[in-house]
Amino acid sequence: MVMSLSFLSWTHAADVKDLFDYYNKKEYEKACKVGLRIFNRYKKDSKFLMLYGLSCLKADYIDRLAVPLTGLRKTKAERANASYFATILLQKKLLYHSLLDDVDISGLKLPYTDYILSKVFDMYTRKEYRKENGVYIFHPEDSRNTTYKLYIDRNGTIPKMVIDVYENDHFFKRHRYW
Repeated sequence: MVMSLSFLSWTHAADVKDLFDYYNKKEYEKACKVGLRIFNRYKKDSKFLMLYGLSCLKADYIDRLAVPLTGLRKTKAERANASYFATILLQKKLLYHSLLDDVDISGLKLPYTDYILSKVFDMYTRKEYRKENGVYIFHPEDSRNTTYKLYIDRNGTIPKMVIDVYENDHFFKRHRYW
């Protein structure tokens, strides 16, 4: 019995180590998936919640932020991180709603974050874009060589909100949300 308990403890530690290792290697999607798999075992550990939340954020799995943010409430830093996650989640939901349902969200002011969705949300609500054939084109003030293109991809069963990032007029990265 002792051997099986120590083995079980080792496998739990290995899971957290995998999460940490994937995060450090910038393999955020793998880290988020590991975090989801082991979530119930560590849901009261604020360090785990932060690492899991940041992994999912960097993997663009925004909806997975809802669960860890509810557990971050004991300290000032935890509450700040929960607010960060909640802000990004709300911005995603509002922007998606606006694009799909033609709801005016201009003038809304939410806390600013450095996450790409926040940057696009802020420019969108201030109407700092050009619209061509259903695509919103943004040129952020802080980067003269960067362009964001926001649009809805209706291929598939669920429409997806897409942000394409261009650097010096060359495609750089695609972010997909639903």
